[in-house]
Amino acid sequence: MAVENQELRKAGLKVTLPRVKILQILENSPERHLSAEDVYKMLMEAGEDVGLATVYRVLTQFEGAGLVERHNFDGGHSVFELDRGDHHDHMVCVESGRVIEFHNEKIEQLQKEIAEDHGYDITGHSLVLYVKPHKEQ
Repeated sequence: MAVENQELRKAGLKVTLPRVKILQILENSPERHLSAEDVYKMLMEAGEDVGLATVYRVLTQFEGAGLVERHNFDGGHSVFELDRGDHHDHMVCVESGRVIEFHNEKIEQLQKEIAEDHGYDITGHSLVLYVKPHKEQ
């Protein structure tokens, strides 16, 4: 719990039990992209008494403090992932909702060239590909 306490303090947030528990879930989950409802369910399964409204509030505070990134993919709800400082893009399976991370240097270079061709420098970007599995023939 000491690591989580340090992370919260470094982000300028007071250390509270709900914040520590939610940060632990985000850090320990095998799935990197979790909705507020996912976090809430995991807390309930662990026997933690943290309400859904608190989960939403804490995730929003984490986003404001730069601890997590919020992604709003088509088809509905937001998902959150820890901001680990590494840039990556996303593919979202339209059938399962699964989120796949990827990084492609060719795409990054092409985006930079396109911006430069139009007289701009990229300050940030988000690329989301919506995909479905190949159909077997």
